[in-house]
Amino acid sequence: MAALRRMLHLPSLMMGTCRPFPDSLAGSCLADRCLWDRLHAQPRLGTVPTFDWFFGYEEVQGLLLPLLQEARAAIPLRVLDVGCGTSSLCTGLYTKSPHPVDVLGVDFSPVAVAYMNSLLEGGQGRTPLCPGHPASSLHFMHADAQNLGSVASSGSFQLLLDKGTWDAVARGGLPRAYQLLSECLRVLNPQGTLIQFSDEDPDVRLPCLEQGSHGWAVTVQELGPFRGITYFAYLIQGCH
Repeated sequence: MAALRRMLHLPSLMMGTCRPFPDSLAGSCLADRCLWDRLHAQPRLGTVPTFDWFFGYEEVQGLLLPLLQEARAAIPLRVLDVGCGTSSLCTGLYTKSPHPVDVLGVDFSPVAVAYMNSLLEGGQGRTPLCPGHPASSLHFMHADAQNLGSVASSGSFQLLLDKGTWDAVARGGLPRAYQLLSECLRVLNPQGTLIQFSDEDPDVRLPCLEQGSHGWAVTVQELGPFRGITYFAYLIQGCH
């Protein structure tokens, strides 16, 4: 959580109904939609239209593209990014993957979803995003990752991405994080892969994932360091 703590130390987020967090995080705040609505409403600095916790698509494409190459049972491959925010994961996959993908980003912040839909469609004078493969598609939906019933039926995605969402949800209590994990595994194809990206140490995260993922294989890969911080990719996979 070191990187998340560092990035959440923003003066503009210390006002309003969320409790302030100077050096330590108020855990319930990270599970509060108002915090993320205000964050995603902040003006974008420079020419980069997206905002990424931890890192962006470029840093993990070397991990993601081989998985897309291997999982060719469904064409296009269905990808779900839970808690997508305004990250470049969805847009990067859509615009740069040479493999056909059907990408859905969900977030409980309507501000984030509206912004990403505008970015996709070329709003505010921008150029609309173009797919890296002619069969690829990208959609964004307002939904709570802890209750994906309105998003998809069981086993309908081949790849699920969670970049910092477990970290944020867990600050509101581990039962919420386990509910998130349960929903992800419910909509994941039995032969698919769920990846959680985090800076949380494997000694802490792996026991939680193993407890909540009976019947699935849980492994970890080290990523980075990026900007001086080491991250981890926690892979939860069915039988291939």
